[in-house]
Amino acid sequence: MDIIIFEKYWLYFLGLPKTILFNLWYFPLMTAIRFPVFVSHRVFLKKMKGSVELGEIKIGVVKIGFGEVAIFDSQKSRTIWNVTGKVKFCGQALIGHGSKISVSGVLCLGNMFTISAESTIVANERVVIGENVMLSWDILIIDSDLHNIYDSQNNLINQPREISVGNNVWIGCRSLVLKGSRIADGIIIAAGTRVASKVEHSYSIVGVNSPIQALKTDIRWIR
Repeated sequence: MDIIIFEKYWLYFLGLPKTILFNLWYFPLMTAIRFPVFVSHRVFLKKMKGSVELGEIKIGVVKIGFGEVAIFDSQKSRTIWNVTGKVKFCGQALIGHGSKISVSGVLCLGNMFTISAESTIVANERVVIGENVMLSWDILIIDSDLHNIYDSQNNLINQPREISVGNNVWIGCRSLVLKGSRIADGIIIAAGTRVASKVEHSYSIVGVNSPIQALKTDIRWIR
């Protein structure tokens, strides 16, 4: 057997206890025994509350804590699952090693979703991500400020706001996507970009300029 294939199945074997726990915890028995979610042994299941919904039920349609990025040590890169809200997987999803998923609100992930190493999604309100979306490494997507800010009349002035990401979007490494962001279909977010509003330049590469501008238009990208 090829060494790469052996290592792949060995990692699935090591993750079997957490895979069994995760599936039995979140799904009815007849769904759980089909093992729709594979969980790596390196995943820290910090909070397993709320609910998980699947748009497709087949073995390993969702993988948590797997993948490989050459510049990170996957042996020491720990994925964190911190969920008290609702997570909906609409199809295939890969949550890479070292990534963090923290949900107290709602997180919806479209089919063919990939989040690479050491990236983070925090959904305290609502984060909706479309189909065929790829997040590179060291990205933060967060829909709240986590701490409340009040004005002189004691009115809350920094409420969480929904984030939406369209279909066929690629977000480059070390980008920051803040509350209220709306990213249209077919966009590539250049590395290191800060997004805090609507990005409507469909099928374009948009970059770090302030305000964000289209760097190149009429593009398409392939995994």
